[in-house]
Amino acid sequence: MDDPLRLHREAIIIDATCPLARSHQYIDWWREGGATAIAPTITGMSGNAQSGLREIGGWHRYVRERDDALIVRTAADIERAKAEGKLGLILHCQGTSIVEDELDFLDAYAAAGLRMVQLCYNRRNLIGDGAAERTDSGLSHFGLAVISRLNALRLVIDCAHTGLRTTFDAIEASLAPVVISHANAIAVHQNGRNVPDELIRAIAASGGIVGTVGFPAFLGDESRPSLDRFIDDIVYKADLTSIDHVGLGIDYYEGQHGVESDAVALARYERRIREGHWRREEYPPPPYYYPAGIETPRTLERLTARLAERGFDEPETRKVLGLNWLRVFRSVWGG
Repeated sequence: MDDPLRLHREAIIIDATCPLARSHQYIDWWREGGATAIAPTITGMSGNAQSGLREIGGWHRYVRERDDALIVRTAADIERAKAEGKLGLILHCQGTSIVEDELDFLDAYAAAGLRMVQLCYNRRNLIGDGAAERTDSGLSHFGLAVISRLNALRLVIDCAHTGLRTTFDAIEASLAPVVISHANAIAVHQNGRNVPDELIRAIAASGGIVGTVGFPAFLGDESRPSLDRFIDDIVYKADLTSIDHVGLGIDYYEGQHGVESDAVALARYERRIREGHWRREEYPPPPYYYPAGIETPRTLERLTARLAERGFDEPETRKVLGLNWLRVFRSVWGG
């Protein structure tokens, strides 16, 4: 690759998991880093229909009050964001508490702009088991109905934080590609939140993607992982399936170092442990240092440069940075 910085400026760059963006003051960090589209989290691991619709309304207000962002509804909207120098916002719920037990809420969310639906967040819900449950049951009858409705609405099915059997059931039931927006390979680092080879292959066979995460505990035992650790996960998945089934789901979030103080981050951590959303076995306590060089999304050009140094050519790099996500989105959403 002759000029990584040129490529970074020209490329479509998509970060498919962005809980930090819920705090609007940090959105400009992705702009500084050259992102084309990001997926801010709606509500997160708990909530209800009222909170979900309220947050989506907040994003519409955000876009109405600015001229540098747009709500993404089709793949063409991401291309338009790139052409117009705007930031595309892909509305993404992590967990389905906002759906409650009413399928028609999904229709309301789709009309309001929700585009990615993560089935579970670690714990069991009405759809199936999360990735941190003691059991590994599959989709419920309601869960099967949710998959069918998501297909009908052309919303992306995301199985991050979702139990193995529930994820395999979703892949089998879905008529569209299934993704894991953010999870690393357990073969690269042993952590219960990471995913096995057979699941990565199944997601790829569906036409989907497994996004690579920057959360340090999912990359290795070091408290401050290197950028190469992050890229090692991408390389492993690409070698296991192909370069077409990897992407970015970096998962920058409020509790990371440099955003919250260590004391506030620890309080957030203990609350998540207490409420059962996280387990200490998979989530050690903060501080959380994201990979050196891309500690925040402000410096994503360093990822592009390091991919070049690791031997990724220009077409491969474009796919990793965003074209793979764009392909999946076009397949599911159209446009």
